[in-house]
Amino acid sequence: MGKTAVVLFNMGGPDSLEAVEPFLFNLFNDKAIIGAPWPIRPLLAKLISSRRAPVAKEIYRQIGGASPILRETKAQASALEFALGEGFKVFVAMRYWHPFTAETVAAVKAWGADRVVLLPLYPQFSTTTNRSSLRAWAAQAAKAKLNLPTESICCYPAQAGLIAAMAELVRAGLSKASAHGRPRVLFSAHGLPQGVVDRGDPYPMHVEMTARAVVSASGLDDLDWGVCYQSRVGPLKWIGPATEDELARAGADKVPVVVVPIAFVSEHSETLVELDIEYRHRAGSLGIPAYIRVPTVSAHPAFIEGLAELVRNPAQAHGRACSAIGRSCLWKEEP
Repeated sequence: MGKTAVVLFNMGGPDSLEAVEPFLFNLFNDKAIIGAPWPIRPLLAKLISSRRAPVAKEIYRQIGGASPILRETKAQASALEFALGEGFKVFVAMRYWHPFTAETVAAVKAWGADRVVLLPLYPQFSTTTNRSSLRAWAAQAAKAKLNLPTESICCYPAQAGLIAAMAELVRAGLSKASAHGRPRVLFSAHGLPQGVVDRGDPYPMHVEMTARAVVSASGLDDLDWGVCYQSRVGPLKWIGPATEDELARAGADKVPVVVVPIAFVSEHSETLVELDIEYRHRAGSLGIPAYIRVPTVSAHPAFIEGLAELVRNPAQAHGRACSAIGRSCLWKEEP
């Protein structure tokens, strides 16, 4: 049996308060995030990261001074490796902090893999996440002369295991919230600037696809639900509706809410601080009868088995997602 390296991609997160500013610099220096040319982009990245670092440090201070994303991703990697069995080894590559893509390329090469399967932990495709990670891998693999047969799973917004895991968690959340009235489910996803979507990014369509699949799998046809977007920064117009605005609407309607992190598969600052602390406080001030935040799928057995199925048959996942939106997720392949 050959040796298959499976690479899980995530954005990464600072492992200390001292790492916050360099992490932010790496994030904003990504051409997929800020499209300005060199040398303007690193100058902008330096300016933005230095200005945002104090606020970001306070955010990470509230969750122990570091991001839990690497720990969570390693747990997912371990569970997936066990599910796949002999012949597979699962690696982790982070986009903006350790282990960087180059480090993981070196580890895969040292292991002596015969083939590679690339698996972003972003179910819904975006140029700012999935494509950025896959391009970084291609560049670093070429630099390291890692010339192996490689398959990329671009996205999986309605993968059966992902949907089953989310539906189970949503049903549990609804059960808790129902004691306070008829709940409204808010599927909250990380936002994107409107300009990114205007250029053809399929992310909002994929988020909607995931939400509809979860609603269908929950077995509750009369469910009161909607998609919304969080984590807006800066003066640009972002896609909506905003999660804050949907909370205000729920407060006006006096309905309990079940908040589902629809585009996050592991816990990090956007869930542990923004959803659990900031939005929970806002919900209380708005008079929302109950605020239930559903956990991320993390290492839920159904989700892990879904990832294993993707690894076993990467082409099938790509075809289903792309046919659903009428074009390839890996659109605009030029640099």
